[in-house]
Amino acid sequence: MIRRSIDKVKEIMQWGKLLLPLSSLRFYPPKFVLRNPVLEGVVTAFQTGHEVAVIVFNLQNVAELAEQLGENQHRHLQRQIKKAFREVVLEELDEQDIISLHDYYGDGLTLVVQVDHDCHYISEMDRIMKNLTNPVEKRLHKLYQSIQLQFETGYMFVDKKHYSIQESIEKAQRQAIAMAEKRLAAKYDSMFYTINNIISQKNIKLLAQPIIDVATNEIRAWEMLTRGPKGTALESPLPLFSVARQTGTLYELEMIVLEKALEQIKAAKCRDDVFINFTPITLGNIRFTRDVKNLLQRVRTILPTQIIIEVTENDSIEGLKDFIYNIKMLRLMGFRIAIDDTGAGYSNLSTISEIMPDIIKIDRSLISNIDKNSLKESMLKGLLLVAREAGSLVVAEGIESEEEASVLTRNKVDLAQGNFYAPPTVLMRDMAT
Repeated sequence: MIRRSIDKVKEIMQWGKLLLPLSSLRFYPPKFVLRNPVLEGVVTAFQTGHEVAVIVFNLQNVAELAEQLGENQHRHLQRQIKKAFREVVLEELDEQDIISLHDYYGDGLTLVVQVDHDCHYISEMDRIMKNLTNPVEKRLHKLYQSIQLQFETGYMFVDKKHYSIQESIEKAQRQAIAMAEKRLAAKYDSMFYTINNIISQKNIKLLAQPIIDVATNEIRAWEMLTRGPKGTALESPLPLFSVARQTGTLYELEMIVLEKALEQIKAAKCRDDVFINFTPITLGNIRFTRDVKNLLQRVRTILPTQIIIEVTENDSIEGLKDFIYNIKMLRLMGFRIAIDDTGAGYSNLSTISEIMPDIIKIDRSLISNIDKNSLKESMLKGLLLVAREAGSLVVAEGIESEEEASVLTRNKVDLAQGNFYAPPTVLMRDMAT
């Protein structure tokens, strides 16, 4: 029954995707890299509640290829690289998410795309980069069978809080290039040093956003949200977690989040349920359950039954051999499991049937302006059906208006969170029930 429900939701969501307006891909030569069209696209993305990512693709062995091919053949290769990327980008990405694809210099290309606001979509960057570079490399290999092409990739999110959006775009591009060209030791090592300094000093801050019972308007739980050092480029969770991921320190960062969350729950004497986010990569780490047990021993007043492990990101859990085992162990310890971002895509719908979560969190992309969009409400009803079949509670995220909240009430959604109810704040004593 749950499989039929999931298939029905997939069908509804596919039609929803087809009904969305399409915009044409903009491919700019170098002199137009940061002119108005890109700037306007970034501003529009911010105004519609998205974040913007700058992804850099750089041909790794460019010097050797130039010597091997000669000048004319090398120029032909450059043209073929641009053509292949343009074709693959149009095939792999939704056109409305593409802001620009352009040269930044030589053999390098920069893709600017809008992405969901949530920090958990950092894994989406890895998926995008893999889904673009692999087919491009295969197409070019057919043309140049005697050479081996390989691209270095890196990405960074545009800081929307910067006083100048254009300067923020430029900065994000420089950082993305540094990530791609790890040979540029000074820039890359600077980021590596910064994130390691944050981890060694545990220099993060946690905010808590209440999760509300839709029927009674009472607080039922809290979600812990991470912020980096105040006033720095890594204060926002998007760059913080993306740099951690690209520098191989994501597991350490997420374990510090858990440690800080447990300390804050204890200090506030919170008795409500608390959601703590983890990526599938961290949850699939063979050390995870052992490290969780060690942290719980330090705060014996907190029971696992109070904590909800929230599985973030909408990518596949395939290939993470210890993921399902760890989920089973966490359940045996008393933790409950939630799946985040449901409705943002349908890869996580198969995850629902795989782990049968206790709680399903519906992404704000589905909730935004749901009062004005009957198709979104139909999708919500489909996901509620899936949740009932799975025996899961439902949390709707990102509620910004009374009108959106009224749709949740009408459809008997269990729980909700968003700025309409309360913004994130520091969890303090007497706040929690």
